[in-house]
Amino acid sequence: MEQKHDDDPNFLLLLQTLDQQKNWDGCPLVEYNGFWLPLRFFRSILSTLKQFKPENNDLLLASFPKSGTTWLKALAVSIAGRNTIADGQSPLLNSNPHKLVPFLEYDDPDHLKHLPSPRIISTHISYKTLPESIREESECEIIYICRNLLDTFVSYRHFSLDNKLGQGYDDAGPPPLGLDEALDIFCQGIYMSGTIWDHVLGYWKAHLEDPQRVLFLKYEDLQEDTSFYVKKIAAFMGYPFSEEEDKQGVIEEIVRLCSINNLKILEVNKKGKFRSIVKTSSLFRKGEVGDWRNYLSADMARSLGTDHEDNGV
Repeated sequence: MEQKHDDDPNFLLLLQTLDQQKNWDGCPLVEYNGFWLPLRFFRSILSTLKQFKPENNDLLLASFPKSGTTWLKALAVSIAGRNTIADGQSPLLNSNPHKLVPFLEYDDPDHLKHLPSPRIISTHISYKTLPESIREESECEIIYICRNLLDTFVSYRHFSLDNKLGQGYDDAGPPPLGLDEALDIFCQGIYMSGTIWDHVLGYWKAHLEDPQRVLFLKYEDLQEDTSFYVKKIAAFMGYPFSEEEDKQGVIEEIVRLCSINNLKILEVNKKGKFRSIVKTSSLFRKGEVGDWRNYLSADMARSLGTDHEDNGV
């Protein structure tokens, strides 16, 4: 839910105390609790953090932007509602995964409140910034997915340029920075939901402390053996597959249905926009592991300060 002009003196006073910068595409960001959040949504994010009341059977799908969010949403929806797949009635055939699984920080709180139980909700918010009601007061489960830092950077840059995210809704704004400058800003952590290292490590530590409540996934592992991890996700969600379902090919059908190659050819994902500014088709580019090598040199990769074959965890 986009922030409107706000004359709340307390909010304006808070805003004056916080650092503000621009992402490489010109998108205004504000630093809050050690992480960068989009200024246009900041007021609504604060409201959600304060008001959201989790239910113990909620499932939260968490990720850094462009780390496999859309794929994870499609898998979770298909696992929970797999009885619709055999009849050719999967909701993915008529709705984008992001419409089926709303964002905690961007969707209308009233909409979240009235979702059917058990709710599946997503977030790009860091673990540290999650409402205390989620971290400390509820039993809701969390699935987190991370991705190679360089692939994440390349994927988000394409996504950002394709949608002109820094230029607002009127296509007016400064031209985006070049690749070298954009990577430098990314390395500084000035990036929506950044820094990425702290974001990943926050959920990793939460997983180590309570693996029964926080499932930690790597995009590359999910790519390498999707069927294995679909079964793991299903068991974590409380929807384990039966031997009969396995024999009937239900798992393989979910893998096929949710693959990027299939999702991108569905009519519902070929046209239109999501949240007025995001081209639906831009959510399905390549999804390849190691695509960063087509855009970044070895020196640029080393500038991230991590082994570029590693996820950082």
